Order: sequence, then structure tokens, then C-alpha cells
Amino acid sequence: MKLVDLIANFRHGKSFEDFCREQSLHTEAEVVEIYAKKPVSLESQLGFFPIEETEGQAEFLSDGIEYQTLFDFFYFLDVIKEWKGNETLEDTELAQNLLSYALKDA
Repeated sequence: MKLVDLIANFRHGKSFEDFCREQSLHTEAEVVEIYAKKPVSLESQLGFFPIEETEGQAEFLSDGIEYQTLFDFFYFLDVIKEWKGNETLEDTELAQNLLSYALKDA
């Protein structure tokens, strides 16, 4: 799944609980972090890991795949909530903005 796919799912009604169930993530994790497969771009596949597993590392290795952190799911959900129903910004544009934030400002 790419960032634009994740955005589209949540802008169009997917719940965090349903997503976690589909991804076999435990909803009782303190924080679920969103990582992108390196090298990071809009085309990168995402990985979702509980902070208990990543220990908040900026870079994380899982099953031989190198990932770089983007942001935690709570931040992502706040952004989606803010933009849900606002069609002035396309999913791809929102993905680019989020990716730029993650790589430059976070």
C-alpha cells in the first residue's frame, strides 16, 4: 500500500479499527507508526509497526527491508479528519504534502 492509497481509504470512511484488523495490527499498541520502504517516495510501499517494536527509531529494519519513519497514525488520522469532505485537495496532493512534511519538517 502506498501513501495515496492509505489516504484514499481513510478519506472515504475506513476506520482505524478496521484497518488494524486487516493489517493484523494490535489496536492496543501505544502508537502505530507509519514507515515507508527506502528509498522514500510517493511510490514507496508503507509498513505499519507498533512503537513497542520500532522503539521510535527513525530507520527500522523488518524482514530484511529498510524503512524510514514518516509519522505516527494519530497524526495521520488528525490530518485526514481535517481534510475529510474537503475535495479541494486531491489524495495525491495531500500525499505529497504529508510526505514533504515527514521528510523535511518532522
